Amino acid sequence: MVQSSILGFPRMGVNRDLKKATESYWAGNLSQKDLLAEGKRLRQAHWKLQKDAGVDIIPSNDFSYYDHVLDHIQLFGATPPRYTQHNLDPIDEFFAMGRGHQKPQTDEKPAVDVPSLEMVKWFDSNYHYVKPTLQDGQKFKLSPDPKPVAEFLEAKEAGVITRPVLLGPVSFLTLGKADRGQSVDPIDLLQELLPVYEELLAKLKEAGAETVQIDEPVLVFDLPPRVKNAFRPAYEKLGNLGGKAPQIVFATYFGDIVHNIDVLKLLQNLYAIHIDVVRNPEQLETVIGALGPKQTLSVGVVDGRNIWKTNFKSAIEKVEVATQKLGKDRVLVASSSSLLHTPHTLESEKKLDAEVKDWFSFAVEKAKELAVIAKAVTDGPASVRDELEANAKSIQARATSKLTNDPKVKDRQAKITDDMFNRRSPFPTRISQQQANLNLPMFPTTTIGSFPQTKDIRIQRNKFTKGEITAEEYEKFIEKEIQDVVKIQEELGLDVYVHGEPERNDMVQYFGERLTGYVFTTHAWVQSYGSRCVRPPIIVGDISRPEPMTVKESKYAASISNKPMKGMLTGPITCLRWSFPRDDIHQSVQAQQLALALRDEVVDLESAGIFVIQVDEPALREGLPLRSGLAREDYLSWAVKSFRLSVSGVKDSTQIHSHFCYSEFQDFFSAIAALDADVLSIENSKSDAKLLKVFVDEAYPRHIGPGVYDIHSPRIPSEQEIKDRIQEMLQYLSPDQLWIDPDCGLKTRQWKETKASLTNMVNAAKFFRQKYAKAN
Repeated sequence: MVQSSILGFPRMGVNRDLKKATESYWAGNLSQKDLLAEGKRLRQAHWKLQKDAGVDIIPSNDFSYYDHVLDHIQLFGATPPRYTQHNLDPIDEFFAMGRGHQKPQTDEKPAVDVPSLEMVKWFDSNYHYVKPTLQDGQKFKLSPDPKPVAEFLEAKEAGVITRPVLLGPVSFLTLGKADRGQSVDPIDLLQELLPVYEELLAKLKEAGAETVQIDEPVLVFDLPPRVKNAFRPAYEKLGNLGGKAPQIVFATYFGDIVHNIDVLKLLQNLYAIHIDVVRNPEQLETVIGALGPKQTLSVGVVDGRNIWKTNFKSAIEKVEVATQKLGKDRVLVASSSSLLHTPHTLESEKKLDAEVKDWFSFAVEKAKELAVIAKAVTDGPASVRDELEANAKSIQARATSKLTNDPKVKDRQAKITDDMFNRRSPFPTRISQQQANLNLPMFPTTTIGSFPQTKDIRIQRNKFTKGEITAEEYEKFIEKEIQDVVKIQEELGLDVYVHGEPERNDMVQYFGERLTGYVFTTHAWVQSYGSRCVRPPIIVGDISRPEPMTVKESKYAASISNKPMKGMLTGPITCLRWSFPRDDIHQSVQAQQLALALRDEVVDLESAGIFVIQVDEPALREGLPLRSGLAREDYLSWAVKSFRLSVSGVKDSTQIHSHFCYSEFQDFFSAIAALDADVLSIENSKSDAKLLKVFVDEAYPRHIGPGVYDIHSPRIPSEQEIKDRIQEMLQYLSPDQLWIDPDCGLKTRQWKETKASLTNMVNAAKFFRQKYAKAN
């Protein structure tokens, strides 16, 4: 019998229930008891959904109040000392690592002021994890009442026997880093960490767990020898515990493992291996050949990263390749990865066009798909004939739909010429004209784009969406918000303004709603980090821009400003990566279509008197193939060309900015340079400034704004802290290159903390301006 399994389920709930609960707890409006109760309710609801869908193997410990890697940091006693010294309650200590913690001194308690740990992209997804931050001489200790055991027992009590999910020891260490001022190579801590895993596995076995899923996604990387060699001792120890531990399902995803097949051959003592054959179907035969004589293969055929309905015929064929060689009892049908990256359920979407809705499958629907595929392989196609026929009809309808093809878009793409990818002059010529045009001081200050989206903004947008206020009333409201934001920037003393983006719901959705080829959902939320959820638009057809998208608001803001106004756009790669893209044409084609639409918008902004234009590409690094080689080179080529196509229609005197967040830019620096943006802003406040050394080593000639404070935390940095940060940056960058800005947009922050933080930032910039003016 072929069983079905899920590697992980979305956490937020059908109505973003977890987001609402955690944010209410942070605001002091929900008790800890009620927060924990809501978490338990969601876990039990999700287990029941999967059981009712017919899934055989259901995960536990895939739930988290913030991030699953952060769970493991606390689980293993790896919380850095700066958090433990304040004697916070465990859940408050947990949240402090995720989002920082700042409280003034009281008569009873001293002040607390700790920033959050670094947060980076989870492989090539738009999910962000908290980076394990380790010490020299790091010791590990299993937490009391370990979360994986507690949640397994909770499910067991509810009548569901689950498969607990753990992040594996090699991945946990490889994805971590040495703390500031520390020199430890995390992988050297493996022998210290393994006894904690042994203890945890023993407790899970004692609780009744028969199998455990241990995720080792780093096996898809090109690994340095020291990391690659760590798998053998780790799994010789963990895989040979016999009856003392559950049987191990070793899970990889987001890529192929053929290049590390020698590692897989060393893991034949483990019960099962999971591979992602949605992302890399060609690895299937090779992996089957590397399995032990009794080893089980988990075949990931239902996409955990996209929303398209699974092609049952294709998926069943892949599973049958495995069953023909291994037998049905040695094959599991699975999601390719955790379903964390997909929305909760399609049932919530009441406004989607019926034709398009039939093409989609969200997490709950994917659970049902897995059960159908498993039954088809076990009992034969006749046992699920109706489901297979309906699926084939949906797949065919999408392939032949007129919604997907626009001949005018294809014709315009065919007419692209080489000169459309290049600015008119090199950077030295451009920057001199820009400086004459903009007249900016040394250490110019700006923000990344958005300002706080208040409750009133959301209420008015909702009223407009529902038709409760007129377009004219809504436009007047937006103009008033822009007026307020411009006035605040004047008071703060910033040098380049933004209009604040009060009219925008999301940096991708806003543009998608104004482009052809997109459709939109009302409830298809996906967790990005912590309580932050996004509702990615869905690309269903060829993309074009019917009319200007941002010009009206930017032009109005410029008309009431006494400083340069920056136009704000989301770049083609980010629009692509932060949408659910089509899977029927190459992503490079979709990116080029987006670039042409944005090119028109950039030219229109310049014509409207906007001479600083920021085209954000925070997802450029995210799209980078996980392994080096031709695929990576090809991606960087078309991604860079798409960006350049979008911005190269302007004059030399117009300054083009771009922004990157959560980017470990050292490994794709050549692409950053090739963008030819006049100013780059990069998220950097939680990274060592020495990472900027690459700009020195490569003699990067253009301007850079490394973020000077973290906007993902409500914590307010002091002026001195920002001065120290700038001083550190000046070890690597010249004063003439350096812009001063926050890490990212300020949409999720409150006005009080925003004003205080920006005041300190502007004062720090003025300090260095005066310092260098005296020196000169």
